[in-house]
Amino acid sequence: MKIPFNKPYLSGKELYYISTTIHNGRTAGNNDFTKKCHAFFQDKFQFNKTLFTTSCTDALEMSALLMKIQPGDEVIIPSYTFVSTANAFVLRGAKIVFADSYVNNPNIDSSGIEKLITHKTKAIVVVHYAGVACNMDEVLAIAEKYKLFIVEDAAQAIDSYYKEKPLGGIGDLGTFSFHETKNIICGEGGLLVVNEQQFTKRAEIIWEKGTNRAAFFRGEVNKYGWVDIGSSFLASEILAAFLYAQLEHMEEIQTRRKEIWQNYYDGLLPLATSEKIALPHIPEYASQNGHLFYITCNSLEERSLLIKYLRDRGIYAVFHYLSLHKSKFFENQYTGEALPNCDRFADNLLRLPLFYELTNEAQQKIIADIFDFYKDR
Repeated sequence: MKIPFNKPYLSGKELYYISTTIHNGRTAGNNDFTKKCHAFFQDKFQFNKTLFTTSCTDALEMSALLMKIQPGDEVIIPSYTFVSTANAFVLRGAKIVFADSYVNNPNIDSSGIEKLITHKTKAIVVVHYAGVACNMDEVLAIAEKYKLFIVEDAAQAIDSYYKEKPLGGIGDLGTFSFHETKNIICGEGGLLVVNEQQFTKRAEIIWEKGTNRAAFFRGEVNKYGWVDIGSSFLASEILAAFLYAQLEHMEEIQTRRKEIWQNYYDGLLPLATSEKIALPHIPEYASQNGHLFYITCNSLEERSLLIKYLRDRGIYAVFHYLSLHKSKFFENQYTGEALPNCDRFADNLLRLPLFYELTNEAQQKIIADIFDFYKDR
Protein backbone atom coordinates (compact mmCIF):
# COMPACT_ATOMS: atom_id res chain seq x y z
CA MET A 1 0.00 0.00 0.00
CA LYS A 2 1.46 3.34 -1.12
CA ILE A 3 0.11 6.31 0.79
CA PRO A 4 1.00 9.71 -0.72
CA PHE A 5 1.32 12.85 1.37
CA ASN A 6 -1.37 14.60 -0.64
CA LYS A 7 -3.95 13.77 -3.28
CA PRO A 8 -6.01 16.62 -4.77
CA TYR A 9 -9.78 16.24 -4.35
CA LEU A 10 -12.07 16.67 -7.35
CA SER A 11 -15.77 17.36 -6.89
CA GLY A 12 -16.71 16.16 -10.39
CA LYS A 13 -17.87 19.47 -11.87
CA GLU A 14 -14.48 21.11 -12.46
CA LEU A 15 -14.23 20.15 -16.14
CA TYR A 16 -17.90 20.94 -16.77
CA TYR A 17 -17.58 24.46 -15.39
CA ILE A 18 -14.30 25.00 -17.25
CA SER A 19 -15.92 23.86 -20.52
CA THR A 20 -18.79 26.29 -19.83
CA THR A 21 -16.39 29.23 -19.67
CA ILE A 22 -14.69 28.11 -22.89
CA HIS A 23 -17.94 27.63 -24.80
CA ASN A 24 -19.20 31.00 -23.57
CA GLY A 25 -16.01 32.64 -24.81
CA ARG A 26 -15.38 34.19 -21.39
CA THR A 27 -12.04 32.84 -20.18
CA ALA A 28 -10.34 36.08 -19.09
CA GLY A 29 -10.48 37.10 -15.44
CA ASN A 30 -13.30 38.82 -13.55
CA ASN A 31 -16.20 37.20 -15.35
CA ASP A 32 -19.11 35.03 -14.20
CA PHE A 33 -17.29 32.40 -12.14
CA THR A 34 -14.98 34.95 -10.55
CA LYS A 35 -18.06 36.86 -9.38
CA LYS A 36 -19.59 33.62 -8.07
CA CYS A 37 -16.43 32.93 -6.05
CA HIS A 38 -16.38 36.47 -4.67
CA ALA A 39 -20.03 36.22 -3.68
CA PHE A 40 -19.44 32.87 -1.98
CA PHE A 41 -16.76 34.25 0.34
CA GLN A 42 -18.59 37.48 1.04
CA ASP A 43 -21.85 35.67 1.83
CA LYS A 44 -20.41 32.79 3.86
CA PHE A 45 -17.82 34.70 5.88
CA GLN A 46 -19.18 38.25 5.64
CA PHE A 47 -15.91 39.54 4.22
CA ASN A 48 -16.06 43.18 3.15
CA LYS A 49 -14.36 42.78 -0.25
CA THR A 50 -12.70 39.80 -1.93
CA LEU A 51 -10.53 39.59 -5.03
CA PHE A 52 -9.60 36.27 -6.67
CA THR A 53 -5.88 36.21 -7.54
CA THR A 54 -3.49 33.86 -9.30
CA SER A 55 -1.90 32.89 -5.97
CA CYS A 56 -1.72 33.72 -2.29
CA THR A 57 1.70 35.18 -3.13
CA ASP A 58 0.00 37.70 -5.42
CA ALA A 59 -2.52 38.54 -2.70
CA LEU A 60 0.38 39.24 -0.30
CA GLU A 61 2.10 41.39 -2.91
CA MET A 62 -1.12 43.36 -3.35
CA SER A 63 -1.20 43.85 0.42
CA ALA A 64 2.28 45.37 0.32
CA LEU A 65 1.21 47.75 -2.47
CA LEU A 66 -1.97 48.75 -0.64
CA MET A 67 -0.05 49.59 2.54
CA LYS A 68 2.46 51.57 0.45
CA ILE A 69 5.41 49.65 1.83
CA GLN A 70 8.62 51.46 0.88
CA PRO A 71 12.38 51.09 1.39
CA GLY A 72 13.14 51.76 5.04
CA ASP A 73 9.85 50.40 6.33
CA GLU A 74 9.96 47.42 8.69
CA VAL A 75 7.51 44.52 8.62
CA ILE A 76 7.31 41.96 11.43
CA ILE A 77 6.64 38.35 10.37
CA PRO A 78 7.23 34.90 11.89
CA SER A 79 10.41 33.17 10.77
CA TYR A 80 8.55 29.86 10.58
CA THR A 81 6.58 30.46 7.39
CA PHE A 82 6.77 30.12 3.63
CA VAL A 83 9.06 32.46 1.71
CA SER A 84 6.12 34.26 0.04
CA THR A 85 5.18 35.83 3.38
CA ALA A 86 8.51 37.67 3.39
CA ASN A 87 9.08 38.10 -0.35
CA ALA A 88 5.98 40.24 -0.83
CA PHE A 89 7.48 42.94 1.38
CA VAL A 90 11.12 42.45 0.40
CA LEU A 91 10.08 43.26 -3.17
CA ARG A 92 8.91 46.69 -1.96
CA GLY A 93 12.23 47.32 -0.19
CA ALA A 94 11.09 46.62 3.35
CA LYS A 95 13.31 45.29 6.11
CA ILE A 96 11.94 42.01 7.47
CA VAL A 97 11.98 41.65 11.25
CA PHE A 98 11.55 38.02 12.25
CA ALA A 99 9.62 36.87 15.31
CA ASP A 100 9.74 33.54 17.12
CA SER A 101 7.03 30.90 17.47
CA TYR A 102 5.39 29.76 20.68
CA VAL A 103 6.98 26.86 22.53
CA ASN A 104 3.98 24.62 21.81
CA ASN A 105 2.66 26.20 18.61
CA PRO A 106 4.35 27.25 15.33
CA ASN A 107 2.35 30.50 15.24
CA ILE A 108 3.95 33.87 15.97
CA ASP A 109 4.46 34.41 19.71
CA SER A 110 2.43 37.58 20.22
CA SER A 111 4.12 38.26 23.57
CA GLY A 112 7.39 38.85 21.71
CA ILE A 113 6.10 41.25 19.06
CA GLU A 114 6.19 44.53 20.97
CA LYS A 115 9.93 44.43 21.62
CA LEU A 116 10.52 44.19 17.85
CA ILE A 117 8.67 47.43 17.06
CA THR A 118 10.61 50.56 16.10
CA HIS A 119 9.57 53.92 14.64
CA LYS A 120 10.07 52.33 11.21
CA THR A 121 7.62 49.46 11.75
CA LYS A 122 4.71 49.61 9.31
CA ALA A 123 2.92 46.27 9.63
CA ILE A 124 2.62 42.95 11.43
CA VAL A 125 1.99 39.85 9.32
CA VAL A 126 0.56 36.88 11.19
CA VAL A 127 0.47 33.37 9.71
CA HIS A 128 -2.28 31.04 10.92
CA TYR A 129 -0.19 27.89 10.68
CA ALA A 130 -2.12 24.68 9.93
CA GLY A 131 -5.33 26.71 10.01
CA VAL A 132 -4.97 27.41 13.74
CA ALA A 133 -5.54 31.02 14.73
CA CYS A 134 -2.89 33.30 16.14
CA ASN A 135 -3.82 35.24 19.29
CA MET A 136 -5.54 38.03 17.41
CA ASP A 137 -6.72 40.04 20.41
CA GLU A 138 -3.13 40.53 21.52
CA VAL A 139 -1.97 41.34 17.99
CA LEU A 140 -4.83 43.79 17.44
CA ALA A 141 -4.04 45.56 20.72
CA ILE A 142 -0.39 45.98 19.74
CA ALA A 143 -1.32 47.21 16.27
CA GLU A 144 -3.76 49.75 17.69
CA LYS A 145 -1.22 51.00 20.24
CA TYR A 146 1.46 51.62 17.61
CA LYS A 147 -0.84 52.44 14.65
CA LEU A 148 0.31 49.46 12.58
CA PHE A 149 -1.39 47.51 9.81
CA ILE A 150 -2.18 43.81 10.26
CA VAL A 151 -2.05 41.30 7.41
CA GLU A 152 -3.38 37.79 8.00
CA ASP A 153 -1.55 35.20 5.94
CA ALA A 154 -4.42 32.73 6.04
CA ALA A 155 -3.05 30.56 3.21
CA GLN A 156 -3.84 27.42 5.23
CA ALA A 157 -6.79 28.77 7.20
CA ILE A 158 -9.90 28.63 5.04
CA ASP A 159 -13.04 28.01 7.14
CA SER A 160 -11.14 28.32 10.41
CA TYR A 161 -11.97 30.69 13.24
CA TYR A 162 -10.73 32.86 16.08
CA LYS A 163 -13.43 33.15 18.74
CA GLU A 164 -16.06 32.50 16.05
CA LYS A 165 -14.57 35.16 13.75
CA PRO A 166 -13.44 33.76 10.37
CA LEU A 167 -9.70 33.95 9.85
CA GLY A 168 -8.70 36.33 7.07
CA GLY A 169 -11.47 38.71 8.13
CA ILE A 170 -9.91 40.14 11.29
CA GLY A 171 -6.84 42.13 10.19
CA ASP A 172 -6.79 45.01 7.71
CA LEU A 173 -6.06 42.52 4.92
CA GLY A 174 -6.24 38.74 4.61
CA THR A 175 -4.85 36.30 2.04
CA PHE A 176 -5.79 32.72 1.13
CA SER A 177 -4.25 30.00 -1.04
CA PHE A 178 -5.96 27.50 -3.34
CA HIS A 179 -2.78 25.60 -4.20
CA GLU A 180 -3.35 21.90 -4.84
CA THR A 181 -2.11 21.04 -1.33
CA LYS A 182 -4.84 23.13 0.34
CA ASN A 183 -8.35 22.15 1.45
CA ILE A 184 -10.06 23.97 -1.43
CA ILE A 185 -8.02 24.05 -4.63
CA CYS A 186 -7.74 25.16 -8.24
CA GLY A 187 -4.15 24.08 -8.89
CA GLU A 188 -2.79 27.56 -8.21
CA GLY A 189 -4.88 30.45 -6.98
CA GLY A 190 -5.43 32.84 -4.11
CA LEU A 191 -7.75 35.41 -2.59
CA LEU A 192 -7.23 38.87 -1.16
CA VAL A 193 -9.68 39.90 1.55
CA VAL A 194 -9.96 43.64 2.07
CA ASN A 195 -11.36 44.41 5.51
CA GLU A 196 -10.18 48.01 5.85
CA GLN A 197 -12.50 50.31 3.92
CA GLN A 198 -9.72 52.72 2.92
CA PHE A 199 -8.22 49.97 0.74
CA THR A 200 -11.40 48.81 -1.02
CA LYS A 201 -11.38 50.91 -4.21
CA ARG A 202 -7.61 50.94 -4.63
CA ALA A 203 -7.38 47.15 -4.22
CA GLU A 204 -9.59 46.64 -7.25
CA ILE A 205 -7.46 49.07 -9.29
CA ILE A 206 -4.19 47.37 -8.33
CA TRP A 207 -5.80 44.00 -9.14
CA GLU A 208 -6.70 45.26 -12.63
CA LYS A 209 -3.18 46.36 -13.65
CA GLY A 210 -3.55 49.83 -12.18
CA THR A 211 -6.68 50.67 -14.19
CA ASN A 212 -10.27 51.42 -13.26
CA ARG A 213 -11.46 48.76 -15.70
CA ALA A 214 -13.72 47.03 -13.16
CA ALA A 215 -15.53 50.31 -12.43
CA PHE A 216 -15.96 50.83 -16.18
CA PHE A 217 -17.66 47.46 -16.66
CA ARG A 218 -20.01 48.27 -13.77
CA GLY A 219 -20.96 51.49 -15.60
CA GLU A 220 -19.47 53.74 -12.90
CA VAL A 221 -17.17 55.56 -15.37
CA ASN A 222 -17.58 56.13 -19.11
CA LYS A 223 -14.04 55.00 -19.96
CA TYR A 224 -11.15 53.41 -18.16
CA GLY A 225 -7.45 54.13 -18.07
CA TRP A 226 -4.25 53.97 -16.05
CA VAL A 227 -4.88 55.54 -12.63
CA ASP A 228 -2.42 53.83 -10.23
CA ILE A 229 0.31 51.23 -10.02
CA GLY A 230 -0.76 47.62 -10.30
CA SER A 231 -0.23 44.35 -12.10
CA SER A 232 -2.15 41.46 -13.61
CA PHE A 233 -3.08 39.94 -10.29
CA LEU A 234 -6.53 38.66 -11.28
CA ALA A 235 -6.79 34.98 -12.19
CA SER A 236 -8.36 33.56 -15.34
CA GLU A 237 -11.97 32.46 -15.47
CA ILE A 238 -10.76 28.90 -16.02
CA LEU A 239 -9.24 28.86 -12.53
CA ALA A 240 -12.34 30.51 -11.08
CA ALA A 241 -14.54 27.82 -12.66
CA PHE A 242 -12.40 25.09 -11.12
CA LEU A 243 -12.49 26.84 -7.75
CA TYR A 244 -16.25 27.30 -7.75
CA ALA A 245 -16.75 23.57 -8.33
CA GLN A 246 -14.76 23.04 -5.14
CA LEU A 247 -16.53 25.73 -3.12
CA GLU A 248 -19.88 24.07 -3.77
CA HIS A 249 -18.54 21.06 -1.82
CA MET A 250 -16.75 22.95 0.95
CA GLU A 251 -18.88 21.59 3.78
CA GLU A 252 -18.39 17.99 2.65
CA ILE A 253 -14.64 18.47 2.18
CA GLN A 254 -14.21 20.16 5.54
CA THR A 255 -16.22 17.56 7.42
CA ARG A 256 -14.08 14.71 6.11
CA ARG A 257 -10.75 16.47 6.58
CA LYS A 258 -11.59 17.38 10.17
CA GLU A 259 -12.58 13.76 10.84
CA ILE A 260 -9.18 12.59 9.59
CA TRP A 261 -7.43 15.21 11.73
CA GLN A 262 -9.32 14.06 14.83
CA ASN A 263 -8.58 10.39 14.09
CA TYR A 264 -4.86 11.20 14.06
CA TYR A 265 -5.09 13.15 17.28
CA ASP A 266 -7.05 10.46 19.15
CA GLY A 267 -4.95 7.61 17.72
CA LEU A 268 -1.57 9.17 18.53
CA LEU A 269 -2.50 10.63 21.91
CA PRO A 270 -0.90 7.76 23.89
CA LEU A 271 2.48 8.57 22.29
CA ALA A 272 2.06 12.22 23.28
CA THR A 273 1.04 11.27 26.81
CA SER A 274 4.28 9.28 27.15
CA GLU A 275 6.18 12.30 25.69
CA LYS A 276 7.52 10.35 22.73
CA ILE A 277 6.01 12.96 20.41
CA ALA A 278 4.05 16.19 20.73
CA LEU A 279 0.70 16.74 19.06
CA PRO A 280 -0.73 20.01 17.69
CA HIS A 281 -1.80 22.47 20.37
CA ILE A 282 -5.16 24.11 19.68
CA PRO A 283 -5.62 27.16 21.94
CA GLU A 284 -9.10 27.66 23.43
CA TYR A 285 -9.67 30.66 21.16
CA ALA A 286 -8.95 28.68 17.96
CA SER A 287 -10.46 25.95 15.82
CA GLN A 288 -8.84 23.41 13.50
CA ASN A 289 -9.91 23.19 9.87
CA GLY A 290 -8.37 19.86 8.89
CA HIS A 291 -5.71 21.46 6.73
CA LEU A 292 -2.75 19.47 7.98
CA PHE A 293 -1.80 17.21 10.85
CA TYR A 294 1.69 17.24 12.26
CA ILE A 295 3.61 15.66 15.06
CA THR A 296 6.71 17.12 16.67
CA CYS A 297 9.58 14.71 17.19
CA ASN A 298 12.22 15.12 19.88
CA SER A 299 15.14 15.77 17.53
CA LEU A 300 16.10 16.26 13.90
CA GLU A 301 17.79 12.85 13.89
CA GLU A 302 14.66 11.16 15.19
CA ARG A 303 12.49 12.88 12.59
CA SER A 304 14.84 11.85 9.78
CA LEU A 305 14.74 8.24 10.95
CA LEU A 306 10.95 8.30 11.21
CA ILE A 307 10.60 9.75 7.69
CA LYS A 308 12.76 6.91 6.34
CA TYR A 309 10.95 4.31 8.43
CA LEU A 310 7.57 5.40 7.05
CA ARG A 311 8.90 5.80 3.49
CA ASP A 312 10.19 2.22 3.57
CA ARG A 313 6.61 1.18 4.37
CA GLY A 314 5.09 3.19 1.54
CA ILE A 315 4.02 6.19 3.62
CA TYR A 316 5.08 9.66 2.50
CA ALA A 317 5.36 11.99 5.48
CA VAL A 318 7.23 15.28 5.02
CA PHE A 319 8.79 18.07 7.06
CA HIS A 320 7.82 21.68 6.46
CA TYR A 321 9.37 25.14 6.65
CA LEU A 322 12.97 26.01 7.33
CA SER A 323 13.63 29.07 9.48
CA LEU A 324 13.69 32.03 7.09
CA HIS A 325 16.14 33.99 9.22
CA LYS A 326 18.65 31.17 8.62
CA SER A 327 17.98 30.87 4.89
CA LYS A 328 20.77 31.32 2.37
CA PHE A 329 19.15 34.55 1.16
CA PHE A 330 18.74 36.13 4.61
CA GLU A 331 21.34 34.66 6.95
CA ASN A 332 23.90 37.41 6.32
CA GLN A 333 21.26 40.08 6.91
CA TYR A 334 19.87 38.77 10.17
CA THR A 335 20.99 40.68 13.26
CA GLY A 336 18.22 39.76 15.70
CA GLU A 337 18.09 37.37 18.63
CA ALA A 338 18.05 33.59 18.40
CA LEU A 339 14.62 32.15 17.56
CA PRO A 340 14.79 28.74 19.22
CA ASN A 341 11.15 27.76 18.95
CA CYS A 342 10.85 28.24 15.20
CA ASP A 343 14.20 26.45 14.77
CA ARG A 344 12.85 23.52 16.78
CA PHE A 345 9.76 23.25 14.58
CA ALA A 346 11.95 23.50 11.49
CA ASP A 347 14.02 20.55 12.75
CA ASN A 348 11.37 18.42 14.42
CA LEU A 349 7.92 18.97 12.87
CA LEU A 350 6.62 16.19 10.61
CA ARG A 351 3.45 16.38 8.52
CA LEU A 352 1.42 13.22 8.03
CA PRO A 353 -0.67 12.35 4.95
CA LEU A 354 -4.03 14.13 5.03
CA PHE A 355 -6.39 14.31 2.07
CA TYR A 356 -10.11 13.78 1.46
CA GLU A 357 -9.77 10.27 0.04
CA LEU A 358 -7.46 8.94 2.76
CA THR A 359 -9.25 5.82 3.96
CA ASN A 360 -9.66 4.81 7.58
CA GLU A 361 -7.68 1.66 6.80
CA ALA A 362 -4.75 3.63 5.40
CA GLN A 363 -4.83 6.04 8.31
CA GLN A 364 -4.79 3.22 10.84
CA LYS A 365 -1.74 1.79 9.07
CA ILE A 366 0.05 5.15 9.39
CA ILE A 367 -0.78 5.35 13.09
CA ALA A 368 0.25 1.72 13.68
CA ASP A 369 3.58 2.20 11.89
CA ILE A 370 4.35 5.29 13.98
CA PHE A 371 3.65 3.26 17.12
CA ASP A 372 5.96 0.51 15.83
CA PHE A 373 8.73 3.05 15.27
CA TYR A 374 8.48 4.29 18.85
CA LYS A 375 7.96 0.87 20.41
CA ASP A 376 11.54 0.51 21.66
CA ARG A 377 12.37 4.22 22.03
